[in-house]
Parts: sequence; structure tokens; C-alpha cells
Amino acid sequence: MQPLDTTADSPADLPARPPDELIDHLCRSSQLTAREAEHLVAEVLAYFSQTPEEFLRARHQELQSLGYGNTEIFATLQAELGLRRFSAKPLTTRQIRRAIYG
Repeated sequence: MQPLDTTADSPADLPARPPDELIDHLCRSSQLTAREAEHLVAEVLAYFSQTPEEFLRARHQELQSLGYGNTEIFATLQAELGLRRFSAKPLTTRQIRRAIYG
């Protein structure tokens, strides 16, 4: 998996509605309708607009539901944070635990 470009604008800087040229491009390059393309872009933007804390909590719960233990989960989260769109400083296991459990 390639690291994501973290130089992009922050989610707060993104337009509320995707630009028409993006929707047009997705429709031309796929079999998506304009409505489906708008929905897809909205889902992607929502996914990448999570704060690091929101991501940690959601991903922890997801990995826990798959049967992983906290030792494995915390190591995975440390690695995955660097691949996310938000710019996150490296976190220790203790900082990850605090973000999840408060």
C-alpha cells in the first residue's frame, strides 16, 4: 500500500460539494451516474476527514471485532496512522490507548 499524499488541503478547506469537473470525470471514466459519483466522493471525503482520535477509536473497534488483541491492534494502529490523509505525529502505545479509552 502506498502512503497517501498528506500535502493536500485539509478537510475544512475542501468544498462542500465536489466540483462538477470531478463528477464529470468520474462519469466519463467509469460507469457511475452523476448521483453515484457524488455519493462516492462524499463517502471518500467523509472517510478521510476523521480526526486521528476518531480513526483510532473506530479502527480499534473494527480490529477488536475481528478478534485481534490490543498488542496487535496498537502496533497496527501505529503503522496505519502514517498512511492516513491527516498529518499525524507518531504516537506511542500509551497515547493510542488514551485516545481510545480516554
